[in-house]
Amino acid sequence: MVAGLEEPDSGRVLYGGRDLVGVAPWNRNLGMMFQQYAIFPHMSVAQNVAYGLKAHRMPQQAQRDRVAEMLDLIGLTGKGDKNATLLSGGEQQRVALARALAPSPQMLLLDEPLSALDEKIRREMQLELKHIQRRTGTTFFYVTHDQEEALTMSDRVAVLNGGRCVQCDVPEVIFTRPQTRFVAHFFRSCNVLDASVQNPGPGAAVLFGGIAVPVPGATAAAGGVRGLAIRCEDLRLATQGASQPIQLTATLEEVVYKGTTVDHRLRLADGQSVVATATARETVAPGETITVGLDPARVVLLED
Repeated sequence: MVAGLEEPDSGRVLYGGRDLVGVAPWNRNLGMMFQQYAIFPHMSVAQNVAYGLKAHRMPQQAQRDRVAEMLDLIGLTGKGDKNATLLSGGEQQRVALARALAPSPQMLLLDEPLSALDEKIRREMQLELKHIQRRTGTTFFYVTHDQEEALTMSDRVAVLNGGRCVQCDVPEVIFTRPQTRFVAHFFRSCNVLDASVQNPGPGAAVLFGGIAVPVPGATAAAGGVRGLAIRCEDLRLATQGASQPIQLTATLEEVVYKGTTVDHRLRLADGQSVVATATARETVAPGETITVGLDPARVVLLED
């Protein structure tokens, strides 16, 4: 709908205060980078990059200069005469990016542009796209289902659920201070628990894991069951959590080794399950009791 390929059933699409509904795609000054590259197979790299310039009837010499500038930007100088389909996936993605940026759009729409690449190339391209965005100053409107990619790529993240924006903020806030269960669940390595608010007002606390924990925001919360979000890395095991203000008792159920981190799956005294992530495996065996340290300032009281 932003690109103009679909029309909304109702509402407006505002960009810079201008309603784009009813405006033809070619009159929106937007670029599009497709998920599957959409490279023209019968054209060379330079011809692909120049396609939008030719459509805008730019003079031939200006086209050549702009293509050379774009190839330098994406690191493919000297490959303009190659058939674009003979390039690697990462290089084809660069060509698609250069073609979209060549006409100098006000905003570039990117539809999961890295999903077809393997992990190593995808991580390299994430940083490359960020560097190119900063160099060009073009606004990137980037769609992804990869949570880590969203945090890595963005200056602001919007999380959509059922067609509605449920939270929009800088990556750090979205990650550490989710507002709803949906957002908390969306970013992996976050425990979402049920808790009851005790004595709403001054001195209020939330009850979970068998103990009452003072949580910022609980003073203004209504009583009853509320959702809590606790990052897995904020639950400190045994000696690592000895200095934390809150001490919970849990039963270790399973240990999952992940290379740089180790997940410890625990069951709290109230029967709820959580995951505590550490850099090393604890010596406690599954089925045994373990102490978990927690800073109440790291606990987030959710809106639902």
